[in-house]
Amino acid sequence: MKNIYSISHFNFFDKIIFKKRTEILSIIKSMIDLKMVSSCLDIGTTNDFDKKSSNLIIKNLREITILKSISNQKIDESFFNISLTKSITNDFTNIEIDKMSSDLVISSATIEHVGNEKNQIKMIENIIKLSKKYFVITTPNKLYPIDFHTKIPLIHWLPKKVHRFLLKIIGLNYLSKEENLNLLSKSDLEKMMKNFNDLVDFKIQTINLFNFVSNFVVIGKIK
Repeated sequence: MKNIYSISHFNFFDKIIFKKRTEILSIIKSMIDLKMVSSCLDIGTTNDFDKKSSNLIIKNLREITILKSISNQKIDESFFNISLTKSITNDFTNIEIDKMSSDLVISSATIEHVGNEKNQIKMIENIIKLSKKYFVITTPNKLYPIDFHTKIPLIHWLPKKVHRFLLKIIGLNYLSKEENLNLLSKSDLEKMMKNFNDLVDFKIQTINLFNFVSNFVVIGKIK
């Protein structure tokens, strides 16, 4: 089915995404002492370095000298000192952890794309293993009136089976599958993070858009 949204419609949403990621960057810089960070690992890096919003956070942490990437895409960009092509929900060897671990680990808008709750918890577990000092996990708010992946309002509030059925009906087959899109609320995030209370301290910050919470930013510190 042909997508009903125009190019200008998507450009509008691209601008919104850019604005939100810029706000997330400001939160990171205000809550983490980057003078204490010499290495940063980006989780879920995209190989698209042309779009302004792509990899925006890691591209703007210029204070950090060693930059690493773990992604299920092969990252060709020489921007990174080290890249590993691997899913963040897989097990990591001790050698990989030693090689990729960093003072700061960042995952921007990735956790909603790794599948079910078990996979999302595994992702958080791996991020903590790879983090020496701090980590940041960002994700959109499931309860925001518009899903910025589909650009469709309200239907993501319906029961999951109904939501996925409707996405399939309108031709968004890829996003209709849980392994590709599984949105989270604040309570979902808090529930998952509490599994790691013995290992980390964390706060969940919010980003607002048009007076509604649009995004969550988990700021974690290793104990």
